[in-house]
Amino acid sequence: MATQRKWHLSGDYFENCNCNVVCPCLVSPSAPFTARPSQGVCDVALIFHIDEGRYGEVSLDGLNVAVIAHTPGPMGEGNWTLAAYVDERADDKQTQALGAIFSGTEGGPMAAFAPLVGRHLGAKKAPINYTVQGKSRSADIPGIMHMQVQPLGSMHSSGEIWAATGHPVAPEKIALAVGGESSTFADHGMRWDNSGKNGHYAPIKWSN
Repeated sequence: MATQRKWHLSGDYFENCNCNVVCPCLVSPSAPFTARPSQGVCDVALIFHIDEGRYGEVSLDGLNVAVIAHTPGPMGEGNWTLAAYVDERADDKQTQALGAIFSGTEGGPMAAFAPLVGRHLGAKKAPINYTVQGKSRSADIPGIMHMQVQPLGSMHSSGEIWAATGHPVAPEKIALAVGGESSTFADHGMRWDNSGKNGHYAPIKWSN
């Protein structure tokens, strides 16, 4: 077996799924990932911005990645369909590095999802624009995706609700959020509108 290359990254992420707020996959009386999604199936986009990262000697600074998943039932039952989009600014070495990290083949948080995937739709190079404005996050892939989340309303002075759900992407804590007025995805024969549906965001710090 080949030795895994050492890597690390830090940055920001958000997600928007088609569940009602708050998503039962993470917060419910049953164990995580065992509850049935609000709509019976899960359609979720997870978008990542890397502030600083290295895969061996390869710099990943400033790059973006989007991971799209569909599950036909409770997430823990598997049979996920997965697609990825890699920042078009990434060169060949950076693209290979991001593929290794975000597929979970070289350890890290995404390795927790790998056994649940039944169908890989591959990765596409695309322009991915990731924006943080105040406490809101948004991301665009022209002609394919526009996702936006904002904090779920709170009486706390911070205006945010943070929860220690143990989410594999950000195990320490994630913010509870809601999708914006236009959170849509259309590709690979799938078409979603997650506007007003469940969302999360958090800083990330990963390594293998």
